[in-house]
Amino acid sequence: MASPTPLTFSACSSASSSSATLYSIPPDTDCVSDGSFSSAAAGFAPPVEDAAPTAEDPSVYHLSFNQDCGCFVAGLDNGFRIYNTDPFKALFRRDMDSCGGIGLVAMLFRCNVLCFVGGGPEPLYPANKVMIWDDHLSRCFGELSFRSEVRNVKIRRDKIIVVLAQKVFVYNFVDLRLVHQIETNYGSKKTKFVMAHDSRLACMSMTQDGRLLATASSKGTLVRVFNALDGSLLQEVRRGADRAEIYSLAFSSDAHWLAVSSDKGTIHVFSLKVDSGSLATLSNDRSQVVSAPNPSNGLGISSLSILKGVLPKYFSSEWSVAQFRLPEGSEYLVGFGQQKNTVIIIGLNGSFYRCEFDSVKGGEMTQLEHHNYLSADNFLKPG
Repeated sequence: MASPTPLTFSACSSASSSSATLYSIPPDTDCVSDGSFSSAAAGFAPPVEDAAPTAEDPSVYHLSFNQDCGCFVAGLDNGFRIYNTDPFKALFRRDMDSCGGIGLVAMLFRCNVLCFVGGGPEPLYPANKVMIWDDHLSRCFGELSFRSEVRNVKIRRDKIIVVLAQKVFVYNFVDLRLVHQIETNYGSKKTKFVMAHDSRLACMSMTQDGRLLATASSKGTLVRVFNALDGSLLQEVRRGADRAEIYSLAFSSDAHWLAVSSDKGTIHVFSLKVDSGSLATLSNDRSQVVSAPNPSNGLGISSLSILKGVLPKYFSSEWSVAQFRLPEGSEYLVGFGQQKNTVIIIGLNGSFYRCEFDSVKGGEMTQLEHHNYLSADNFLKPG
């Protein structure tokens, strides 16, 4: 198996010593460096295979993938760490000088710029502030403050999106100028509302192109997929019959598959029968909505679906094509790997799994890798 290209936090434009300087992201690059890892430039030691273990692992407050799931980042009680996913490799760590936890981290592909929000019992930053961090400068070079707690942050090459309970703010990346704000209160004339579930909405996810929306409610039995352009329901799949807390939903890059993690300890992969590329046309004519060929050849659909409308809805449900069972008791986040039909699973307990599923036969996934990403063997402590 080939070794991954080392990740280097390379500046996206010329650096400045001024804390007011903001860096623009060139539109034709993902800020992926093909250079070797430089501990002098990045300010921390490179990973090694056989480092001595520490006495205690840090607490994990946040996990998230970057835009293509090629990396994931862990927000800890003392800093953050970034890892490669395929194959697994610890890339680097940043232990903060100040004590305090990071409760939310947003990456921009493999760039040196990240966004932080404080978290944990002793947050490093206030929960109502987004701190914009440049790891080449080893400090924050900008911040966004709000009157309420920040719920989520997303980064694009040209925009920073901040989510609050009742508003979404959109800023230019280059100068942090507010360019748009969206009211999420029901009744706003400028917002498209989707009546997704009878119960409270618990989790949602979108495809990278923004055309498909997957939702799950607090009941956690059904997952629904909508056309995000007009709010129409495209597909409904069933995770199970018992109530569950849904932790994450993830689309594959081609939108052929949807993965779900929950507190039941089982990762489910569902086959999607919607061509997201045709949604712009279909939204103009709902009568043209036709299911694309199912790559699983019908796998996952109940054999009793022919009696739909006669038997209870449960018996005509679409079930998952593939499953992977995990120990219960921890929260897991799921994403799709860069190799075909692979799934990446990361847990707040330090677990990392990379699995493969059979798109034709389905059934139990095959485990390809399993690691404890918090293990001290992954890193030398920064000097």
